[in-house]
Amino acid sequence: MPLTFINPDSLGSPRGYSNGVLATAGGRLLFIAGQIGWDEAQQMVSADFVKQFDRALANLLTVVEAAGGRAESIARIVIYVTDKHEYRRRTREVGESWRARLGKHFPAMALVEVKGLLEDAALVEIEGIAVIKSDEH
Repeated sequence: MPLTFINPDSLGSPRGYSNGVLATAGGRLLFIAGQIGWDEAQQMVSADFVKQFDRALANLLTVVEAAGGRAESIARIVIYVTDKHEYRRRTREVGESWRARLGKHFPAMALVEVKGLLEDAALVEIEGIAVIKSDEH
């Protein structure tokens, strides 16, 4: 595995993310564009925040897998939301979606509240960086 998770004791125990992820030699970097909750026809799957989150995460994983990686290849994720209070209110459901798709893999993450996203109906957008092991194809 080309990723080592860095969580210094002095920062306390992170919940749902890692403070740092060190990518070691032997991997290729994949930069994943922001993914939103739409389907293959580029139609939003729902107006519901959690359903959009789940589909955006699935779309991100689709890119990783197309490059030969796995969920565990993801080193960093940035989640953009249009309403951080909705994210907080639905944290339990978001966590269920996360665990269903990534298990207990927690890369370095940031959550950013934005005024809006390019697609007006989008409530969440997820971008990332993955390190694909050289022998994964």
